[in-house]
Amino acid sequence: MAKAKEIVLQFVEQINSQNVDGLCSLMSEQHRFIDAFGAIVQGREQMRQAWIGYFHLVPDYQILLEEVFEYGNAVVAFGTAGGTYAPNGELLEQNKWQVPAAWRASVSDNFLTEWRVYADNEPLRQLMRK
Repeated sequence: MAKAKEIVLQFVEQINSQNVDGLCSLMSEQHRFIDAFGAIVQGREQMRQAWIGYFHLVPDYQILLEEVFEYGNAVVAFGTAGGTYAPNGELLEQNKWQVPAAWRASVSDNFLTEWRVYADNEPLRQLMRK
């Protein structure tokens, strides 16, 4: 059985590769995603659609981890998240953003059961309002 931290690192690797199938292969069927506002998306297939949509808007989305802590089945990570807002597929320099971020993950039976994001995404929201 893999350690929770290993599952989380694999999950981040799939995010950074924009590999939706890879992400889904690491999520439990009842996976919960909780964004910085507390909004919840429940279910692996619902998250498949959410990741597809997000990668359409930010095709180069990247998470850079600086510190990762594991405590049993819980993992907490700190770093930055960012990319380029590109609703039309154009990666324009003026649409790049990056924010400090933290994540809390829960792992059970080698599957990510919850992925919670703590980040101020105002830079991305500003780009989306333009």
